[in-house]
Amino acid sequence: MANKLSQRDQANLEVLSIFQNAKPAVVDIAIARDVIPGLTENMILHAGPPITWDRMCGPMKGAVLGALVYEGKAATLEQAADMCDRGQVVFEPNHDHSAVAPMAGVISPSMPVWVLRDEHNETTAYCNLNEGPGATLRYGANGPKVIENLHWMSKTLAPRLKLALKQGGPIPIFPIVQEALEMGDECHSRNRSALSLFIIILTKRLLATTLTKVEINEVLDFLVGRDYFFLNLTMPACKASWLKAEKVSGSSIVTAFARNGVEWGVRVQGKWFTAPSPVVNGHYFTEFTRDDANLDIGDSAITEASGLGGFAAVGSPSVTGFIGGTASELTNANLEMYEITTTESKHFKLTALDGRGTPFGVDVFKVVETGVTPFVTTGVAHRLPGIGQIGAGRTEVDTGKSLSMKAN
Repeated sequence: MANKLSQRDQANLEVLSIFQNAKPAVVDIAIARDVIPGLTENMILHAGPPITWDRMCGPMKGAVLGALVYEGKAATLEQAADMCDRGQVVFEPNHDHSAVAPMAGVISPSMPVWVLRDEHNETTAYCNLNEGPGATLRYGANGPKVIENLHWMSKTLAPRLKLALKQGGPIPIFPIVQEALEMGDECHSRNRSALSLFIIILTKRLLATTLTKVEINEVLDFLVGRDYFFLNLTMPACKASWLKAEKVSGSSIVTAFARNGVEWGVRVQGKWFTAPSPVVNGHYFTEFTRDDANLDIGDSAITEASGLGGFAAVGSPSVTGFIGGTASELTNANLEMYEITTTESKHFKLTALDGRGTPFGVDVFKVVETGVTPFVTTGVAHRLPGIGQIGAGRTEVDTGKSLSMKAN
């Protein structure tokens, strides 16, 4: 007689099935206030688990101040800081509003956001548009050029992309991700192939619009070379695929890792469990050192919870040039992830492992029992606001410690 599955095992199978059968696709670009549930005019969404203004790290504070100036709620950064000090701004995690965003993860009401729909599970998730490399809002930069770029993205880029999307049906994201894995991406810290594939699709649609050649070229000039632009599609695709799963009680499967620059958050059954965020161990740009780094930050580690990033690094040896380490170290770290996961991904296959599915379904009990920590690839923000990215690397967070902490 076969052994009866425990209640937890049954719940885990249900959670895994939800994601494995998900079919997320980008369907629109909209203004955040019009689509993100629960987002109010005096609210700023942020990366990671809940945090108050007084506890925020430098990059997140810098991004919040820049967002308030961008919104026109403050004329200067000083006025924006005064608003926060007086408690006039409400701060809540992206994840609690069906959204995600990289690094500081700030989303404010008038920002344009991608709309990702999973028709199979009838869920929708959102993410802001990626600004590109350098001194950007997501790294805490908030100078005039940063704000000017955000306004151009809102008033020019987003409407043109929206127009292009309307020239065809929804664009499935996971098939693009799978092809990109076969081309050397791991789809967290390396996204060049994924963006290239997306641009091919987008260009055909742009040419079908009434946009002029100059207007189309402006869009393409912005996208080319901004490899992280596609990350802001992968992230909400993963979020949409997990949303229904977060409502399943009794499961021990992690549906997201997320960091706010102070604490590392683990989401299980839609609840937050937190521990101190680690310092990123990796490769720093020439003029910076580990002492300049902020603690790990951003919602982008949802990719690892979904079988990508560090969980697919074996197929992306070139990412070592960005995050540091060697190809053999990446391979060993990737293979170790099978020890803490429940199954293999049906969406994402690794050619380097003869078509084996990426390790998928991090089980918190396996993490605690084995002592193996999730392998996450990530960028590094300067600890002070306004400077931006100073490197990239990897983190191996003590998820067991997170789960031993009191849930928020």
